[in-house]
Order: sequence, then C-alpha cells, then structure tokens
Amino acid sequence: MDCIHLTGIRCYGYTGYLPEEQVLGQWFEVDVKLWLDLSAAARSDAIADTLDYRSVISLIQDIVKTSQFALIERLAGAIADAIIQQCHQVTQLQVIVTKPAAPIPDFGGKISIELTRTRSV
Repeated sequence: MDCIHLTGIRCYGYTGYLPEEQVLGQWFEVDVKLWLDLSAAARSDAIADTLDYRSVISLIQDIVKTSQFALIERLAGAIADAIIQQCHQVTQLQVIVTKPAAPIPDFGGKISIELTRTRSV
C-alpha cells in the first residue's frame, strides 16, 4: 500500500493536564502517515487522483488550535478520527502528536503519543 507522510506540522494549542497548559497553551508537533492507493495519481499527475494533503494539514492545525483536552492521547484520537471521517480514500493512518516542551521539572525531552487506525470495512 502507498503512503503519504506529513511531518513537522507545528501548531500552538491548549491541550494539557495542568490548568496553565489550557490557559497559556504550548507548541505541539504532529506527524501523520496516510495509507491509500496512489497508483492513479502516479499515472495521471492529477491532484484529483490523490489526497490533497493541504486540506489534511489545515484540518490538523484547526484541531490543535481549537481543541482543549486534558490529554494528548485525546488530541491524537481527535486528529485520527477527523482524518478517517473526512478522507475516505485513506485506509489506514498513523498519528504522532509530540509535546516538545512538556512542563515537567528536570525533564528536557519530548513526549509523543502514537496512534494507528484502520478504516472499518
């Protein structure tokens, strides 16, 4: 199966367990892999034969910017659900949501959540 990778989608959002995260917000990074049949687009060179990934990027940015969840697991789930609902040609997807600067004392790493979903037949 063919795959489109969209990586490094950076958005400012208000998801977080701590109250200040939901008020002050923070940066998130989102990567997605979208599995679908790209054979028609590979032959035709026509955008109508593929997934217009600009719309997927906008969808992700809108969800991160406007959602307010306690958990990034829920944010990742909302992104996965929206893509499956709106992009009918996608048969499977992987979403990785990363908090590059989680407010945890003495922790300078990143926290990521990875979800994989397959379209129900």
